[in-house]
Amino acid sequence: MDLEAPAHEIARLVSAGSVSAEEVIERTLERMRDTERLNIFISTNPDAVSEARRIDGMVRDGSDPGRLAGVPVSIKDNICTRAMPTTCASRMLEGYVSPYEATVVERLRREGAIIVGKTNLDEFAMGLTTEFSAYGPTLNPRDPRYVPGGSSGGSAASVAAGAAAISLGSDTGGSVRNPASFCGVAGFKPTYGMVSRYGLVSYANSIEQVGPLARTIPDIVLAMQAISGPDPRDGTTAGARPVSDTEDIVDGKRIGIVRQMAPDSLHPGVRTVFERAVSGLESLGAACEEVSLEMVDYSVAAYYTITSTEAGSNLARYDNIRYGYGLEREGYEFHRYVAASRDRFGPEVKRRIIAGGFVPSAGYAGRYFLKALKVKSRLTREVNRLFGTYDYLVSPTVPVPPFRLGEMLDDPVELFQLDINTVAANLAGKPAVSVPCGTCDGLPVGVQLIADSFRDGPLLGAARALEGVVQ
Repeated sequence: MDLEAPAHEIARLVSAGSVSAEEVIERTLERMRDTERLNIFISTNPDAVSEARRIDGMVRDGSDPGRLAGVPVSIKDNICTRAMPTTCASRMLEGYVSPYEATVVERLRREGAIIVGKTNLDEFAMGLTTEFSAYGPTLNPRDPRYVPGGSSGGSAASVAAGAAAISLGSDTGGSVRNPASFCGVAGFKPTYGMVSRYGLVSYANSIEQVGPLARTIPDIVLAMQAISGPDPRDGTTAGARPVSDTEDIVDGKRIGIVRQMAPDSLHPGVRTVFERAVSGLESLGAACEEVSLEMVDYSVAAYYTITSTEAGSNLARYDNIRYGYGLEREGYEFHRYVAASRDRFGPEVKRRIIAGGFVPSAGYAGRYFLKALKVKSRLTREVNRLFGTYDYLVSPTVPVPPFRLGEMLDDPVELFQLDINTVAANLAGKPAVSVPCGTCDGLPVGVQLIADSFRDGPLLGAARALEGVVQ
């Protein structure tokens, strides 16, 4: 069984009885062991083989094993599972096992997917490189000297390394699309409300979304067919129907090239890949022309102001009383609980807690937080205006190719700026997808397509067309 085979091909072969789910999972677990040096997984599912045997039994009995029958899937370790710990790559949640399972995980299991393990991430999903993990950095499978992107770096790396056919990540400002670009796989952030957030450990509730990563766009579609749709346990899900398969129609579409996302300062290698992708869209019959989104220049500042505020509130529960393990609590005074909590958080989380306490404080809320909300509102209006004329917007996913481990750790502000092409979709609640479109000095480069709200299906169709023309 070829572990590089697309997920839909694996499911077809398993459903037909041509290959056993047990064989697929055993070979996947072997691949996971062979790639341990990349530090992709935090934990492994001890029941993966027995779950695969159950799928094989359903096939033998003539039962429907599901559209993801026997497909090995990895889950970012900030999405709750009952069978494995949910640590958020933080010492604060070391050993924590959730008493419930995320809706997206339940839906994957219902469709016959086998969860093989939980992947590494930047602690509490706060970072862009997966270097801010309490369990050490994940290495890029394309070249271990380079970062895999983040915060869903482990998820992207698991797909790129052949240790999973599909992975689920979370995207708050590009955390699915960024590592997808850096690892040379496809990554999708759905419309806000298209996928349930029940069981996702909250970072910034108002803009984060669970999203799939896979080697191909058809596998992204397959994953979205399984996980999307309303959830009565999550009040933020909309009434939209689950994503269904769509035709790869680009001919006659109008596509806006966002000027602020492809400036003169864009890395030359990224520009070459991007221009080739735009030419590919034009060869399919699309009309591509430059457009302007003025609020993009302010989007990163607005994004970090809003998310730090929400993160500061969400992280307040991790006080070693309600969460936090490994301490003898009897006899501890409150200030010692606080000190223990501080010591169990990493540097990036501490930075955002501090910012999240300062920004909404008395005397500063109007100066910072309310202004950020105004930028978010104006950006959304600008994006909606463009979608009155254009079907899609296009840009490089990240303005630079992957960089070396440790290269940007000393300059968090410069690191934040790498989100400039991805945060707009989150702030506006729009669907966006990163398509692997080429390489720069042998390192992967992705191109991003954005669509209007709840146009997730057509967007994935356009992404599939782009994928076909750049391969």
